Amino acid sequence: MTVVVRFAPSPTGFLHIGSARTALFNWLFARHRGGKFLLRIEDTDRARSTQPAVSAIIDGLDWLGLSWDSEIVHQFARAARHAEAARQLLVAGRAYYCYCTPAELEAMRAKARAEKRSVRYDGTWRDRDPSEAPPGVPPAIRLRAPQQGSTTIRDHVQGEVTVANSELDDLIILRADGTPTYNLSVVVDDHDMGITHVIRGDDHLNNAFRQKQIYDALGWPVPEFAHVPLIHGPDGAKLSKRHGALGVDAYRELGYLPEALCNYLLRLGWSHGDDEIISTEQAIEWFDIDAVGRAPARFDFAKLDNLNGHYIRAAADDRLVGLIAVDLERVLGRPLSKAERERLLRAMPELKLRPKTLVELAVNARFLVVPRPIQPDEKAAKLLTPEARRLLSELLQRLKGAEWQPERLEEEIRSFADERGIKLGSVAQPLRAGLTGSVASPGIFIIMEILGRDETLGRIADAAELAPPGVSR
Repeated sequence: MTVVVRFAPSPTGFLHIGSARTALFNWLFARHRGGKFLLRIEDTDRARSTQPAVSAIIDGLDWLGLSWDSEIVHQFARAARHAEAARQLLVAGRAYYCYCTPAELEAMRAKARAEKRSVRYDGTWRDRDPSEAPPGVPPAIRLRAPQQGSTTIRDHVQGEVTVANSELDDLIILRADGTPTYNLSVVVDDHDMGITHVIRGDDHLNNAFRQKQIYDALGWPVPEFAHVPLIHGPDGAKLSKRHGALGVDAYRELGYLPEALCNYLLRLGWSHGDDEIISTEQAIEWFDIDAVGRAPARFDFAKLDNLNGHYIRAAADDRLVGLIAVDLERVLGRPLSKAERERLLRAMPELKLRPKTLVELAVNARFLVVPRPIQPDEKAAKLLTPEARRLLSELLQRLKGAEWQPERLEEEIRSFADERGIKLGSVAQPLRAGLTGSVASPGIFIIMEILGRDETLGRIADAAELAPPGVSR
């Protein structure tokens, strides 16, 4: 059997982080089993479904690298096929017309609530002849669900779950206006798409019992189910925006790499021993849905940050330059020059060692491309005392004839400090502040080489409040 799975989001908003994990699990399961991963847009809610939301879902999946294997299926376009299946059940006696008006249904619900019973349809039209129908009332079509026994789902994550059929009423499968309902549409689409395994959030578990009854009524094979626990915040509460309930696009803007986010989502509810860093190739080799736990996973930004820092350090330098260039160009209000990009590329091996996000990396790299004079931050400004500026002024003259290599620059500055009977830090710290505008940066001697002689001397002069000949302030 060829495994076929699907990811079926509703385009009513962004690609939620929990939905992204569902898509990832489906994609990995298909790749692990040598099967197919399909994409279906469940856009039957016409009032809330939007094209921007569809685009956000597609862009999010593309960014995460979760490619699908066939044309996208749009559920709304298949409404006639869904209605055909409802009429098929009607002809077979597995469904019936219901002529209850909205007022009658509300009265039915009110009575159940007053009697402290579960609110379910009471079967008023289950065995009545349609000839008794009131004039002018368009009928809905309801599934003739079994009333005795039970319905059991054998779930790869939840185990065997059973519900008494007395707890399930005759659900509407085709509304009075001729539109199909969610559960019917899902069953028909999954059947026609050849879906063998339905992997989704456990908030759909209750739907699975109703959908199985529809499969059985139509005489179609029931796919295997795997209902994955939802993601909670680190405090165990339902995931909210403060916990990380954001769209995938927001994580991209926050500076996370797609491979880091996929690795993190993979580890939310699934594990492979003590492995934390798991490549895509390893994930495909190791992943199986039976290893997903039943307990809700807890989202933790600190763990995601640490993982993202690992992937930043492992990323190609030229790729990182391209990723942070967008942010830097936005700050500068102009494109980066070829020389500035080359400067960033040379500095990247040092720049990428500490940041946890691309945003942080871009901030740390900004000093390499901002125009003179460099504006020091509050901590750096405190280092540029009158005495420190005097030292920088003297150092400026010393460095004009220096050999411009990190080792030689270090020797020159150490010698400068020794001659004045001061520690290296007394020179290096204000030098760092003057060159970068910060108290933290990659190695200062490497930075001097990357900035180049002219830019370095110009920045030292700025910090010392001196202007070298021929250089404008």
